[in-house]
Amino acid sequence: MKHVNVGPVTFGGTKPLTLIAGPCAIEDENLTLRIAEGLKEITHDLGCQFVFKASYDKANRTSVTSFRGLGVERGLRVLERVNREFDVPIISDIHDISQVKAAADVLDILQIPAFLCRQTDLLVAAGNSGKPINLKKGQFLAPWDVEHGINKIASTGNDNIILTERGVTFGYNNLVTDMRSLVIMRELGYPVVFDATHSVQLPGGAGGSSSGQRQFVGALSRAAAATGIDGLFWEVHEDPDKALCDGANSLPLNQVKSLLQQILEFDAIFKQADAG
Repeated sequence: MKHVNVGPVTFGGTKPLTLIAGPCAIEDENLTLRIAEGLKEITHDLGCQFVFKASYDKANRTSVTSFRGLGVERGLRVLERVNREFDVPIISDIHDISQVKAAADVLDILQIPAFLCRQTDLLVAAGNSGKPINLKKGQFLAPWDVEHGINKIASTGNDNIILTERGVTFGYNNLVTDMRSLVIMRELGYPVVFDATHSVQLPGGAGGSSSGQRQFVGALSRAAAATGIDGLFWEVHEDPDKALCDGANSLPLNQVKSLLQQILEFDAIFKQADAG
């Protein structure tokens, strides 16, 4: 199993899983900093590795009028401040090759959005940055097909790759998670993350935007932890019902600690058994 090191964080191996978490999109600087501070405190208290995630630009929103974030320049400045003030690795999406250099100058991990997981030029440019890459499996892919994306990135000589499952299309406006995919993708030799909050998203389910079923995040997260994942991905907001992006599938910040504690207990049981 490949280990991917990102500063003090290691994906893969027997360490407790890593939480990748933060708001879907950067709405404003102060809110982003408060969420980052809260998550840093929670993960520190629980002994959990932590990477902060927020998107500076959400280029794949349902409607042309949907909120996308603060944009590349302003958004990256906010993420840079999070990294500096809270000393945590940061990750965000890149959507085209023009964003790669600016993003790589600031981010610790470059994330390939699920819809773009087959975009050869983007994957190669990301690989050439030398940064660790989080490749999100498309909603339209079988788990074994993600190997083609791995090969595109690895063709640059960069094999610091993390794979993320975020559900697969199941009819109209619905996703379903096949827990077998977490095992299958891990057999490809790279660390695997389960994106629980996007897996309960209902794409386009609210007409001009997506809706979601956050009440199932806990159950899916526990199930995924029992398969031996290397990381868990949660979108988190102070008040999800007022979030400007993906609120319906985001967790409230004040519920993160109790749920994460449960998940870490499942994670520890699996890893102790696996080591035995």
